[in-house]
Amino acid sequence: MSKILLVEDDENLAYLLKMQLEQAKYMVDHVAAGLIAISQLKIAEYDLLILDWMLPDISGVDVCRQYRGSGGRTPILMLTARGAVEDKASGLNAGADDYLVKPFHPVELNARVQALLRRPTSYAGKTLSVRDIELDSEGSRVFKAGQEIDLTSKEFALLELLMRYPNQSFTLESILSRVWQSDSAASVDTVRTHMKTLRRKLGDSEENGIIRTKRGAGYRIVDN
Repeated sequence: MSKILLVEDDENLAYLLKMQLEQAKYMVDHVAAGLIAISQLKIAEYDLLILDWMLPDISGVDVCRQYRGSGGRTPILMLTARGAVEDKASGLNAGADDYLVKPFHPVELNARVQALLRRPTSYAGKTLSVRDIELDSEGSRVFKAGQEIDLTSKEFALLELLMRYPNQSFTLESILSRVWQSDSAASVDTVRTHMKTLRRKLGDSEENGIIRTKRGAGYRIVDN
């Protein structure tokens, strides 16, 4: 489950966008000001930043520029009522990856979001496969050796994160930041508990299982 930071000061629009994105099975944090967004990006990890141009404190372009200047690599989708070529160029030159002019159709937003969330090194369409495990990201279903496994939403999100980045280790803190809402009361112990139940449901062993743990490095899924 991809995690998105939505930066939009229009309460009604933010509500609608958040609802739409959550219906599409994304996890969404919302803030209404640019400086808050910059602070949030320092303490949490996101797969996508949806950023309004006009904000009450600093502009979305300034947020984008500061974030890129500090080394931030998360894809950015800029939202604005400014449709002039020069304005689009300003946003893109500041580091935005795409640009959507208001008003826009929900279908177009979903398409832009899906395109930006794709990663050439890890994206494998709607179905992810590692050894005998298949994960249908659109249908939220998981199969092991052809048999469907019943996972909770958090267990599914944990498995999807690991399967999208095979052989890459994630610390407990990184997993917590990516899979749980930023205002959640969850802790690293919560992550451990969910990982334990996920492993049990997968019939996984700590020694030779598909999910491996290394002290100090965290969890990874191995594809061989």
